[in-house]
This record gives sequence, C-alpha cells and structure tokens, in this order.
Amino acid sequence: MTRRSDPGPAGLVSLARALSKLGYCSRTEAERLVLDGRVRVDGRPARNPSLRLDMGLARIAVDGEAVSAEQRVYLMVNKPRGMVTTRHDPEGRETVYACLDGLDLPFLAPVGRLDKASEGLLLMSNDTRWAQTILDPASGVEKTYHVQIDTVPDEAMLARLRAGALDGEERLTTRAATLLRHGRRNAWIEMVIDEGRNRQIRRIVEAAGAKVQRLVRIGIGALPLGDLAKGAVRPLRPEEITLPLGNP
Repeated sequence: MTRRSDPGPAGLVSLARALSKLGYCSRTEAERLVLDGRVRVDGRPARNPSLRLDMGLARIAVDGEAVSAEQRVYLMVNKPRGMVTTRHDPEGRETVYACLDGLDLPFLAPVGRLDKASEGLLLMSNDTRWAQTILDPASGVEKTYHVQIDTVPDEAMLARLRAGALDGEERLTTRAATLLRHGRRNAWIEMVIDEGRNRQIRRIVEAAGAKVQRLVRIGIGALPLGDLAKGAVRPLRPEEITLPLGNP
C-alpha cells in the first residue's frame, strides 16, 4: 500500500527529480531505480525517469514502499583534505559521505563542492530550494577562504589577487584579498568570492604568479566554520539556517 507524497513545489517535475526533491536519493540514483523497474507512480510501473508529474498529487513508491518528503536536515561538515565531494567515486576515492557514517540520516546532498585538495566548511542538506538559493549566482552569497600560498606577496600581488583574473574567456572575480600572516617563504591570505566557478581561487592565485599550498573554506555567508573539528559533523541550529544567505 502506498500513500500520497507530501506536497512539493507547484508545477510538474520529472520523476527522477521528484525522488531527489523528496530527499530519497540523488537524481542519478533515482534514474537508475526507475530504469531498474523499482519505481511505481499511482500504482503503475514507471520506467521513464523523465516522466512529468505533480509532486503534490502523485503517489510514488520504491520497492513497494511509499516515498514522502523527509524532514529537512541541514548539516555543517568540516571536510578533510583528500576527500571528494560526491556520493560515489568511480576511482574509489574516499568521499565526504564517510563523515556521515553511523548517523541515521535521509539522503543528503552537498551544497556546492570543495575539490579533493581543499578543506573546510561544507554544507549538506535535503532541502533543494535552500541549497539552490545558496548556489544561485544571483544571490551573491560570499564564501570566505584562508589560502596558504608559496610566496610572500607584495602589494602588487595582493592587488592582482583583488582584481581577479581572465582565464581564457572566463572572468574570475574576487571580493577581497587580505594578507593574514607570513613566514619566510609562504603566507596565508584571506580571500572572499561570491561565485562558485571551477577551481576559482586556485586559478586566480596562479594568474597572480603564486601557487596554492592549502585552501580552507572558513565561512559561507554569515555562517562561520568555527571550531568544528576536522571530519566532524553537526546540525545547523534553527537560527543558523539563514546565515549562509548572509542573514544574521
């Protein structure tokens, strides 16, 4: 017996997207479930992941069990260096989901990405609207990083970092670049961006004539990483959920 799924956003969405929006699994995994014949809609087998349906009306079941919207979950993870930000990695590398081992959670997706060599604040949630708002370039959500580079920058290099870079036809921008501290051969810089382009900070640093040695994200909007231990996870408190959008 299946039951009606909880009402979702108005309008029609694909079956695979509906399963993702309900927090059941990723869209890729949903497509696999549908193609394997494990999904029914309104009691009938559904083998087309692109089938359009109304989430507020359709009855969706996987392996005979009803699918309904999960309680919204918002997590902060201090991603260690060396992990990839995917659910499954074809190369067998450790993923950020290892940080969630042993926790009783619905399917959660990373809100944006940190590459394998980067570390720090990563958000995970099953609230796709919230995640999309954070990721939408129009929202202008700032991400703050502490970046160790392989040289001690002079004012000219700091100016180049603040100016961003033109990489091919792609314009990479920076909101701020401030020297935090330095040793004899390297330095730590705080950099702020409001976009999420691939390897954006690394490319800007390289264009300025330096190389990144470590890259740690310490804030998203007004939400700081704080003292969360490496590899640790904690739920966002209710008052923190709006902080990634810069709303104190």
